[in-house]
Parts: sequence; structure tokens; C-alpha cells
Amino acid sequence: MSRFCHDSGSRAIVERVQPETAPPIPVDLDAAHALGVTAPGATLHEQGETGRVFDLASVSKPLAALGVLVAVERGLVDLDEPAGPEGATVRHLIAHTAGYPFEGEETVGAVGARRIYSNTGFEVLAAHVEESTGYDFPEWMEQTVVQGLDLVDLEVDGSPAAGYRGTVADLLVVGRELLAPTLISDALHEEMRTVQFPGLAGILPGYGRQTPNDWGLGMEIRGHKDPHWTGAHSSPRTFGHFGQSGSFLWVDPEAGLAAAFLGERHFGPDHVRIWPGITDAILERFAGGGTGR
Repeated sequence: MSRFCHDSGSRAIVERVQPETAPPIPVDLDAAHALGVTAPGATLHEQGETGRVFDLASVSKPLAALGVLVAVERGLVDLDEPAGPEGATVRHLIAHTAGYPFEGEETVGAVGARRIYSNTGFEVLAAHVEESTGYDFPEWMEQTVVQGLDLVDLEVDGSPAAGYRGTVADLLVVGRELLAPTLISDALHEEMRTVQFPGLAGILPGYGRQTPNDWGLGMEIRGHKDPHWTGAHSSPRTFGHFGQSGSFLWVDPEAGLAAAFLGERHFGPDHVRIWPGITDAILERFAGGGTGR
């Protein structure tokens, strides 16, 4: 079937959606969920409650990062300007290297010394963007990302670290933006998905210590991490984020695909067990132009 939407230039485009009779991707999870797959110009597959608004948890971060990068693109924020603790910059905050802990305002490490995944860092980052743009961060997100991508259900009035809510349908639109940017330049998009402060070790929540623990600008980069929440066949250039609400958004530029998963069960051993297989099933079916194989 097909459906109409509008791109950021208000041109009507048709997204071809896989017929509802197509077999679902196996999801061995006894809880309500939604799953979707997209290529740069078309939604390829949707299953489950794709229009239901779920908590995004930390999948909020790549969306907030996109809002920050729009401010960078417009010259209102510079990645290398001071922000956060002494010696830190916007780049340190968005790449989890400013020394903040997961929660709390007192730093626990030297700036740039190691990768410390931090909600606080994203809260400080949003406050910095507010000061630089003159907009409250939720209003900035609404005007730049929500309206810029014609998102329907995304709620951005919560914490930029973990407080957004949305649907898989909206996350697929974001996935297309991360595959083929319209809000930021190609050069900034490439920087976004390039490792920042290479070689740093750190903890990937739920998966343990990773050396290196590669991140771009608000996006976790798969590299050669093991274990990992993406698939065995995901390319090392795959980037995205997962969240404690049982959510993920990944983008694999080698496959030309993005996928999103949301659900009502919080992240736990079942997600660790099933997510890699879900991703590998997606890549098996859709990599190579979305025709299936």
C-alpha cells in the first residue's frame, strides 16, 4: 500500500509500505511492541502498534542531538566552544566525554579522559543551547526537529536525555533523516557519525565495558563492540541508540536502512537476547535495495 507525507520542503511524496500480508519479523517478546524498517525514501515494513506513543527513554538523546546539530548548522552554537565543566566543550558533552557521571552535577573524571555515559551531560547541553539560541530547548526542538521533519506524535517536553515519547512511525522519519539529511549539511552529518575522541574506553549500559567505546555526535557507533544490541551482520558504521524503555533506533549506512523498535516492557535480558536476531532478520530481508532476499 502507499501513503502520502510531506518532506521538509513541503513536496508531497509517496512512501511505499510493505503490504500488511507480508510476514512479520520474528519478535520473541510477550509484550506489546512496534517495529519498523525504512530506506532513505520509503518505509519498507511496519508491524505491531506502530502508531502507539511509547516512552523513548534514551532514544531521546539522538533526537535531542539532532536539534543541537541544527543549532550548529545555523551558526548559533559551535561544537568546540566552552560548555559544561572547566575545559569541556559542546563536543565533549554530546560525545559523553565531559566527565559527568550518569546522574549528578559533580564530575567524576577528567574532560576527554574516558567515555562516561551521562544523562547530566545532555541536560547541560540543552541548557547551553537555550542560552545560545534564546529558545527554551523544548520549543527549539518543536520548531527545528518536530516541525522540520513533519513529525506527528513526537513529544519533546521532557528531558532531552530520556524524557521524550513517540511512535515508531515518527522514529522511521528520523531514521530517514539520519540516512539522508535535510536539516543539516552533508559535512556535519558525516561528522555526526564519525568517532569523536577515538580510542576511549567506557561502559555501554547493559553490555559492560567496551574498549574502545566509540561514539559520534550524540550517536553510539557500533564499530566492533561485542556484545552489542545490533546484529552480527550490522556494519561497523552502524550508529544509533537504545533505551531503557525497551527502545532502539539504528541506522546502517552500508545497508541503506534504518530500523526502530518500541515496546511496553523495559529493557532487560529478553531484549539482549532478541534484538541482534531481529536486526539480522531485517538485514537479511531488506539489505540491497529493500527488495528482500
